[in-house]
Amino acid sequence: MIRVVFYNAVDLFFNLWCLAILARVFFSWFGISPYHLAARFVFRITEPILAPLRRVIPPIGMVDITPAVAIVALQIVKGVILQVVGRI
Repeated sequence: MIRVVFYNAVDLFFNLWCLAILARVFFSWFGISPYHLAARFVFRITEPILAPLRRVIPPIGMVDITPAVAIVALQIVKGVILQVVGRI
């Protein structure tokens, strides 16, 4: 029972983090002010994963691909964690 709850919590956490990264992308596309309350929250929770990736991955032309790389990395980490939890 506890394993199922933990499994679902981890799954939800990573899915929400990916959605926050997508929200950040949409904010930049639609010119949402970085001072907007929702934008500040999204920036605060996504910057810890995006900032280190930006130092390593250069933009391709005018396109920042770090959000896509971050989402793929989060999905891989989520899969590994959920496999480990599933075996316990």
